[in-house]
Amino acid sequence: MAERPRIGITMRLELETRRFYLGRDYSEALVAAGALPVHIPLIPDVEYIAELVDGLDGILLPGADCDPDPAYYGEEPHPKLKKVIPEKDETDILVLAEADSRGLPVLGICFGMQILNVSRGGSLIQDIESQIESPVKHDQGVPLDRNSHRIGVKAGSRLAGIAGQGIEEIMVNSHHHQSVNRCGRDLVPTASASDGVIECIEEPGNRFVVGVQWHPELAWRTDDVSRKIFDAFVDAARERIAVA
Repeated sequence: MAERPRIGITMRLELETRRFYLGRDYSEALVAAGALPVHIPLIPDVEYIAELVDGLDGILLPGADCDPDPAYYGEEPHPKLKKVIPEKDETDILVLAEADSRGLPVLGICFGMQILNVSRGGSLIQDIESQIESPVKHDQGVPLDRNSHRIGVKAGSRLAGIAGQGIEEIMVNSHHHQSVNRCGRDLVPTASASDGVIECIEEPGNRFVVGVQWHPELAWRTDDVSRKIFDAFVDAARERIAVA
């Protein structure tokens, strides 16, 4: 049996109860793809994060019920900005720095894609509905796993390779009100919705660094592309073990 790579997942923080927590779907998707999930509490301490990440083979940055602080990209808060949790921003950014220094594969989902972009000097659209002309519905509601709108996929991208030869469009679910605006350092957009909202960013080259704006962890059981995203991510982590 192939070795199971250890994938770190940063958690969430419930302010009212002071609990770290995380939805089950991320871990279940990783286990199904052959990985061992490791939950990372939101403790933004440099030495703690460095030591923890040193024992990992990949990083998954999940969605969240908060928004990245716009101060990171030099903007004032928009009236529709949701709550900001400093421990979330700070921990995710520290984890990403450690992942970059070690060349670990990274998969960012929704908030995770956004904080990946912000960590590299990029910016965000703080509220799609009020800042994008004629947007499609990006906060679809229930059922959460229903694919609700199409995105165009850039030929030759990693996402195109994951989706399959000749596939130029895929259907995705949608649960967000922010999106990538200016791409950060070494990141390029590789998929977008019909309204221009960026739905996937990647780092070109051999290293697996992918951010998706939708939630493949909600749909991997029934959606082929969602399952393939996790398979490709875990395969990249497994390949890193083999060459280490």
